[in-house]
Amino acid sequence: MQPATAVVLFVIVVLGLAGVALLVRWAAGNDGRFLLLARLAAGLAFCTIVLGAFVRLTDAGLGCPDWPGCYGHATPALASAHIGAAAEADPFGPVSMAKAWKEMVHRYVAATLGLLIVALALAAWRERARAPGRARVALLLMGVVLLQGAFGALTVTLLLKPAIVTGHLLGGMTTLALLAWLGFASDAGSARRRPAEPRGMRSVRAAATLALGALAVQIALGGWVSTNYAALACPDLPLCQRALLPPMNFRDAFHLLRPLGLAADGEPLPFAALTAIHWSHRMFALVAFIAIARCALRAFFAPGLRPLALALGSALLAQVALGVSNVQYGLPLPVAVAHNAGAGLLLLVLLAVRRRAGRAVALALPQRAGPARSAGPLQAS
Repeated sequence: MQPATAVVLFVIVVLGLAGVALLVRWAAGNDGRFLLLARLAAGLAFCTIVLGAFVRLTDAGLGCPDWPGCYGHATPALASAHIGAAAEADPFGPVSMAKAWKEMVHRYVAATLGLLIVALALAAWRERARAPGRARVALLLMGVVLLQGAFGALTVTLLLKPAIVTGHLLGGMTTLALLAWLGFASDAGSARRRPAEPRGMRSVRAAATLALGALAVQIALGGWVSTNYAALACPDLPLCQRALLPPMNFRDAFHLLRPLGLAADGEPLPFAALTAIHWSHRMFALVAFIAIARCALRAFFAPGLRPLALALGSALLAQVALGVSNVQYGLPLPVAVAHNAGAGLLLLVLLAVRRRAGRAVALALPQRAGPARSAGPLQAS
């Protein structure tokens, strides 16, 4: 790392820690401010996921082949000589000024998100006696962020190894989910101020939990498709290569420790393996669709959940349309990026349904079983 870059990074770290300290002082002990900070961080996490998809889909993941800087510098502008030399040596390679900026902007946004999460974790820890549930979620979130940082570094140093890149995507979705869970906590307060209605909420909660599990598997499969560049292995619909069961190689397709583009034995990854990856994602999409549609239908007939049910159904149909468009039009960049964003949106709406239904069930229990407990916005369901 260049000495000037080390100084710049040191200043940035000091300013970042000062900002964290101010945010902790501002948010600790004030539920409204804490929730605002959690929602701000959730919004930034969503943007980071979309930006990460854009970087991956434009082949800019190695635009700066070192970490955390770019050829030892804080910005691509300072590394222009190195980037220019690499681009001249390989004009069609992974390094160019445009790709370097895409990668570094993603890192800058992710680093900002990390600082917000540190502030949330410290603020929650200061209030752990009053809000133990919130503190546990925030500390879990902190652990996920540390893992994300490691995945981000390994993504570059291990040259986009599919298992690492997919893990990085799943870590981003987990970060978004935990931040959203913290931000949704205010729903408890509004639920407490109206009569709790348990009718049908247990089934909605169960359906939402099942749908979240199915969505998690589908996101993992989608990440595996993207990181292996298998999105166009089945170029037709509804069949794949004009067959219901095209030639497929599952052994190499889902070997987790292989490098990008190579089988476990070091030979080029056969096309049949890419077909197996895409086909699996497409088939499980049917399972995920049924689980999410079932949840939306149950929520539609539950008291107070109809707006969320309509939002969930709309997000589901939009995601299906985006997936079909990716195949039909050959993976256009805006559609492919929007498909990643759609997965994040489905995750958020499903979490909202699960949270609201779970809270209604929790609030109904004391009314039947005995004296009401405090169920303020700090408790998680």
